[in-house]
Amino acid sequence: MSYHLLSYIKHTIHQYCIHQTTSCQHLATFSLSLFSCQPSVHPTLIYWHRSAPNPHASRFLKQLSTMKYHKLNLATLPDDLFTKQTDVKRWMDLTTSCDGGFPPNSLNRVCPIERDVEIERLFGISFYMLGNIFPFILPLLLVSSLISQVGSVLLKILLAYFAILFIIAKYNFAKFTRKYNRPKDLSPTDMKDNQYLFTERNNQKYTSMQFVWSESIQRPALLEKAVIFCVIPHGVAPLGITAYPVWSKLFNDKLCHWTCAPIVLKIPILKTYMKRIGYIPAKAKNISDTLTKKEENVGIILDGIAGMFQSHDEIGHVMNRKGIIKIALRSGVPIVPVYGFGHTSLWKVVVDPFRVLEWLSLKLDVALTPFFGRAGWFLGPPRRVAVCVCLGEPIECPKIENPTQEEIDKFHGLLLKGYENVFEQHKKAYGWGDKTLQFV
Repeated sequence: MSYHLLSYIKHTIHQYCIHQTTSCQHLATFSLSLFSCQPSVHPTLIYWHRSAPNPHASRFLKQLSTMKYHKLNLATLPDDLFTKQTDVKRWMDLTTSCDGGFPPNSLNRVCPIERDVEIERLFGISFYMLGNIFPFILPLLLVSSLISQVGSVLLKILLAYFAILFIIAKYNFAKFTRKYNRPKDLSPTDMKDNQYLFTERNNQKYTSMQFVWSESIQRPALLEKAVIFCVIPHGVAPLGITAYPVWSKLFNDKLCHWTCAPIVLKIPILKTYMKRIGYIPAKAKNISDTLTKKEENVGIILDGIAGMFQSHDEIGHVMNRKGIIKIALRSGVPIVPVYGFGHTSLWKVVVDPFRVLEWLSLKLDVALTPFFGRAGWFLGPPRRVAVCVCLGEPIECPKIENPTQEEIDKFHGLLLKGYENVFEQHKKAYGWGDKTLQFV
């Protein structure tokens, strides 16, 4: 109870200081840096203090120089607490906290996993990956089989592989719906309950998934607001976002709708599954309506398809991704920068030297990305790498019906700074002390 009260007081103080500030540009830098938890004073903080002195901000800045961070280990969360009915306080009781950040190499540990869960993910993720491209490559192979013996052989291999994965997936579906006491069918109306899928629960165990956030977004800071969770990097598949209940429960009680390419929501079978857990097309109108009319959260992978072509490089393709800023300003909702540590290490991406496939993928808005997973498995399951989802400081966006390009650029710059801050804050704890984040 004391943590929640302290969080509320700090959030109120933070907002008060914001409204007392006269320089918008310096305010924005201050609001990001106030809770940065860096060991030394950032130069922009000194500049803000000199150019726009504020006794309230200065006093509280000294008091809050060391931020408390919280961590929830989803891999070790008891299965009986992974339900819609579980009070969020039960989850909060299992969090660990640390002043100034977590120790080096403490966020990259791979936890032991139950054998049946590991086997289910090995074949389940492979089935999902193949299912994403099956509707596109099947027609091509059918045509190819009519004119080439090689095409005929490849078609038979594809169909046999798909059939094997389907049979295994069907067996595991029956087994794990019983194990986790889940209904066999997704509800047509209860999206929150649908998000507690056994497949995503097993993702959390397979990737030893952890969530880390600062005191500034601890409940009840975001309780009354719809929020945009803006995640990078994409990687082949951003498994960190698949802990769907966390985004809809941990920070507020609003359902979080993740976005995807509109074409994905047209794939047979897959479209029903994704819509029933809350997915919406990555279009401005759908996002805006969700934030303002439904007053619910939205999650977006900001670098999108461009971020799929990175492997072991921490590069954010976000320099020109400003559309989400305009939506946030018009809706008047905060943006939370989120970094998925481990996303780029799960699979090995094959990139041709001339990056033709990347160019085609961006032009067609469809991923044409050959990749290898665990033990060199083509289009197979990911390596057993820990995924740590780290949330940065919220960027408060004022409601502006028609934001200017200058205003959009300003808040886009704050988002980039937010990514840089969250990456630098936690990279040593993840074991990446020698890595840097680049934007393109």
